Amino acid sequence: MSLLAAAAIAAVASNIVNNLPATLLLLAAFGADAPPALLLAMVIGVNLGPNLTYVGSLAIMLWRRVASANDEPADLRTFTVLGVITTPLTIVGAVAGLWLALQI
Repeated sequence: MSLLAAAAIAAVASNIVNNLPATLLLLAAFGADAPPALLLAMVIGVNLGPNLTYVGSLAIMLWRRVASANDEPADLRTFTVLGVITTPLTIVGAVAGLWLALQI
């Protein structure tokens, strides 16, 4: 499996079930003997992927609650548009950085 595919699968999974359960599920799926590079790509996906949706990460849900409590509600549409634009780019950039680091 490619590094980018592992990160993408992890990003999608983190938006379906939240990033913490996604990490546990993917660790079990990849197995204990998975190459470290694959696991690092998974970590990139589960950490950056949740920026696509509100439910991807507990931290985002807490941030939304704090923002609303301070009269700074986060608009779902704006959050989603920004997430759809920036999240894939940051995942690709992070995976490219990982790939470069592995070449050294």
